[in-house]
Amino acid sequence: MSDGRLSINQETIKQWSLPELAEGCAKAGIDKVGLWRAPVQSYGVERTARLLADSGLSVTSLCRGGFFTALDPAERARALDDNRAAVDEAAGLSTDTLVLVSGGLPEGSKDLHGARERIADALAELAPYAAERGVRLAIEPLHPMFASDRCVVSTLSQALDIAERFPADQVGVVVDTYHIWWDDQAPAQIARAGASGRIHSFQLADWITPLPAGVLLGRGQLGDGAVDFRSFRALVEATGFDGPIEVEIFNEALWARDGAEVLAEVAARYAEHAC
Repeated sequence: MSDGRLSINQETIKQWSLPELAEGCAKAGIDKVGLWRAPVQSYGVERTARLLADSGLSVTSLCRGGFFTALDPAERARALDDNRAAVDEAAGLSTDTLVLVSGGLPEGSKDLHGARERIADALAELAPYAAERGVRLAIEPLHPMFASDRCVVSTLSQALDIAERFPADQVGVVVDTYHIWWDDQAPAQIARAGASGRIHSFQLADWITPLPAGVLLGRGQLGDGAVDFRSFRALVEATGFDGPIEVEIFNEALWARDGAEVLAEVAARYAEHAC
């Protein structure tokens, strides 16, 4: 049985439109969803907010802001403008959490430290703007295989080293099992994040191998891979976290199936492996 904390990330059932997602979740008795900016922008922020409210759904997070690591000043300015827009969209959807994928190395650069410092510089501008609108920024560390092109923040420790420069109610982290399951420092870093109230989002997906050619789409259905979800949940809840638990799976095999079937399977696997 579900514990009422399950949130379905929109990308898990990407084949569904926003109205289909709202209708399907409402029928399944799931009242929480995580959203992505592109489909929300296409449907309209205000229209999306009305749709979800009418369906009894709340938004647990909006993805994504970030990509702060560019060296070119004009490109950095555009990134900040886009992130301010993302904050406004999150506020318009009545979610308090904007997930940040920080950005990879700029072309030709090998300076990881410099890239991470530019993330902090961007957050110094963005965090107060977000706070004024009731939105928290959640830095998501991505698995190291994404460090060069997508996210130079690869561990919770690195994410917290940046987040802790700012108030906890402004900048925190995402605990995503797919990205950190391998890290033997993850338990200590989850405790560190929880001690200061910086766990702003908790996401589940399994690690399966072999990875597909497009590694971004290699997330597995819960229970199909190597991740011990109950252990991670216990670690997170030991800090006092009692918020939504979002299932976010990018997987073309799931997207090729009937959406209602996938939703029912996700709910069943969540109950079996994460409760």
